[in-house]
Amino acid sequence: MKRAVATMLFVLVTGCVTTTTEAPTTAAGAQSGESTDPRNRARLRTELASLYYSRGSMAVALEELRLAIAADKNYAPAHAMFGMVYMELNENQLALASFERAHSLAPTDPDINHNFGWFLCQTGRAPDSVRYFLQAVKNPLYPTPWRSYSAAGVCALRAGNSKDAEDYFLRALKLEPDEPTALLQLGQIRFKQNNFEEAQKLVARLNKLLTPTAESLWLAIRIERKLGGRAAEQTYAIQLRRRFPTSPEFLAMQRGDYDK
Repeated sequence: MKRAVATMLFVLVTGCVTTTTEAPTTAAGAQSGESTDPRNRARLRTELASLYYSRGSMAVALEELRLAIAADKNYAPAHAMFGMVYMELNENQLALASFERAHSLAPTDPDINHNFGWFLCQTGRAPDSVRYFLQAVKNPLYPTPWRSYSAAGVCALRAGNSKDAEDYFLRALKLEPDEPTALLQLGQIRFKQNNFEEAQKLVARLNKLLTPTAESLWLAIRIERKLGGRAAEQTYAIQLRRRFPTSPEFLAMQRGDYDK
């Protein structure tokens, strides 16, 4: 799976925190009147860590997380955030231990389940990962279940289970018709099934929603070639050549590998 897709499917979460444009100093300011409540101190430190993580400052994020755990060793979002940072640093054993600890503390938390599943999928355990995504979507308060269905689909494909993958992508699109990963991956599945008209609709929707990627343009080119849409095929080919001249997809087009 390409990094763009991986980024869309990995969720940055620290309990009630989302990634924002808030500067780290804002969260730090909250620390100046820091509560004596250990859980609140852990939450504030974890929020700050998530901000540093989102800016690529992993060493500082780790230090904030150590302070969070020192305040409350049972604060699950801090352990989950540790897992995310260690995953970014390719410290997979430490990431695994952190995710396992977070999951043991909050086994029904949807974001912890989602990110733990994605970690397993990214580290060669795709068959084991799907159950965590499915656990995530069981939570009625989970605001973005389509992301977990899409992730389940991606990981089911990696495990060689295209039938379940198709079902997960369909579930994602039923909940969110503009879910980009599901649009692309279901488009790929429909292409392989020779359902070119449906594949065309899916990839056209995707390319209108987001700036086309090399992967989405290459799929569109191959679909139009099958349908005989020469003008559309040429338009997509020009975009692929102009935007992604060194991509594997452009090289495949140059070789004429349209059926792969």
